[in-house]
Amino acid sequence: MIRLPEDINQNIEAALKNAHSVPGFLADNELRFLGALAAIVPALGAVVEIGSFKGKSTVVLASIAARYGLGQVVAIDPHAGLSYLGNHVAPVYQNPTFSEFLASLKAARVEENVEVRRDFSRNVAAEWNRPIRLLWIDGDHSYPGCKQDFDLFSPYLSEGAVIAFHDSLNAFEGPIRVFVEEILRSDRFGPSGFVHSIAWSQYRPSRR
Repeated sequence: MIRLPEDINQNIEAALKNAHSVPGFLADNELRFLGALAAIVPALGAVVEIGSFKGKSTVVLASIAARYGLGQVVAIDPHAGLSYLGNHVAPVYQNPTFSEFLASLKAARVEENVEVRRDFSRNVAAEWNRPIRLLWIDGDHSYPGCKQDFDLFSPYLSEGAVIAFHDSLNAFEGPIRVFVEEILRSDRFGPSGFVHSIAWSQYRPSRR
């Protein structure tokens, strides 16, 4: 049985307030859920975020990590300006977001709680060797891109870790297809569900 920290609600609300002015596409209930996951997931390892954009979820995760001494959040994003829109829609190019991302971390005073990896996730994965307790996938929403992120980083999930995908119930093929095919059809994962458009599941390979 997981015992929730007594101050978890106030710390999640403080993290949400910290991220309020950061542009992004996550609803408040999604951000609260991410904050709760960062605080209570019963596993060892790093919190890894694939796809940071301007830092909205990063600030929430890092605020919670700072409060509970969970180490740095690993934020992976090339900040190259490419935006994938969805099924049958061509990608569009936006301005690179790196300077705005750094400004968001600075304004929220969480720079020291984030390990910034300005690179494509496949390049980071090539040298990755750490266990992961929370894997937050919000990068390339195409099926090949999302599947690649899952394939490259899921082998490092610790027992009891949680994996979560953003935009699983929006007009994107990748997140929901990977969630159904690789997680719901697998016997390596246990409790699963949705919070708004976040699909999540707990990694429990020893309880097959």
